[in-house]
Amino acid sequence: MKYPVSVLAEPGLGKYRPGLAGAARAALSHQQAEPGSLTVLLAGVTRMQQLNAEFAGVDRATDVLSFPADDQGLDVGGRYYGDIAVCVPVAQAQAARKRHDLAGEGQLLVVHGVLHLLGYDHDTPARKRQMWRAQKEILTALRSGTDPRHAST
Repeated sequence: MKYPVSVLAEPGLGKYRPGLAGAARAALSHQQAEPGSLTVLLAGVTRMQQLNAEFAGVDRATDVLSFPADDQGLDVGGRYYGDIAVCVPVAQAQAARKRHDLAGEGQLLVVHGVLHLLGYDHDTPARKRQMWRAQKEILTALRSGTDPRHAST
C-alpha cells in the first residue's frame, strides 16, 4: 500500500476509528505525497491536554495536534510523515455545535492534521486560504468517492 496509516485509540475510543485512515490517505493522495506512512491517535481529554501542554505550551485539550517526523526514508514503506492526535471529546463537542456528524468532524480533523504534517499552516490569511481550500477539496472528494488527486472546487 502506498500510504499505510495506523489508527490507534485509547481505551473506549476504538469505535471512532472507521473512516479516519481513508481520510489520511485521501489527503496524502490529493497532495501527491511520496509513499509513506503516518499514525493517528484517538485520545481523551486528559491525554490531549498533556500533549498540548508538553508540545505547544497550552494547558488545555485541543481538537487536533500534528507531530511531523524528522526522519526521511527510515520506514520500509517510504517516508514516515509523523503522528496526529485527535481528541474525541473535543471533536464530539465541535460536531454537536456545528450540527454535523462525528465521523465527518473526525475526517476533517485528520485531513487538517495531515496537511500540517505536509507543511501547511494557517498562520497568515493567505496560508489559511490555501489550507482551507485543500481541506475542502479533499473532503469533497472523500465524500463523493472521487479521486482526491483530481479534486478541485
